[in-house]
Amino acid sequence: MSSQDQELWYLKNIDVTGIFCSRKAAEMTDAEVMLHTEFKKGDYIYVPDDKADCIFLIFEGRVKVGTYSEQGKEILKTVLTKGEVFGEMAVVGQTTRRDFAMAMEKTTICILPVDQIQAMMRDRNGLTEYLMRIIGSRALTMERRLESLVFKDSRTRVIEFLRELAQERGQRVGYEVVVRNFLTHQEIANLTATSRQTVTTILKELRAENIITFNRRRMLVRDMDKLV
Repeated sequence: MSSQDQELWYLKNIDVTGIFCSRKAAEMTDAEVMLHTEFKKGDYIYVPDDKADCIFLIFEGRVKVGTYSEQGKEILKTVLTKGEVFGEMAVVGQTTRRDFAMAMEKTTICILPVDQIQAMMRDRNGLTEYLMRIIGSRALTMERRLESLVFKDSRTRVIEFLRELAQERGQRVGYEVVVRNFLTHQEIANLTATSRQTVTTILKELRAENIITFNRRRMLVRDMDKLV
């Protein structure tokens, strides 16, 4: 198992929902229920320069985190799903947001104030390590993406992204791997610094080679070894 695989194993095998939202909704007080907020598709959860005084856990749904160029182009940093945490830089001293977070579908978010999280961290060493690993993992991901942008062509960037997506979010179905809630071609383009047309062309080529099949809801990787 590689160091990256070990890191992902660690992050995936912590019951963050159980730590952050430890009781069922029926057992929560009114104040605790208020911490669970629903967002419609396209709603901003926060935008640049918002106060960074809480962190967020996705209870249901999907969220994209990114920024905008001076020309107004969307630049995605990551797409997150159920059970994942974001806005974590508030815990290490960030006072205002530098990016945006937007619901990609109907999404329920568990919102936790920084002072509450810091109190939990004092009592639970595992939570502190979890958050530090998230911060480190995402910093490494951005570093790898920058290196990829500088040294690799568009096709390589897209294929590597698809492979990582399958490894991190896919489910084994026999010899194949299925990724549910597949991204749009434009979202993949925004995550790989390519164009929607380029992504569409590469996906069609991979499908013609019988390496993947896909639709708006999922991607099926037929042979991970050939996805290179």
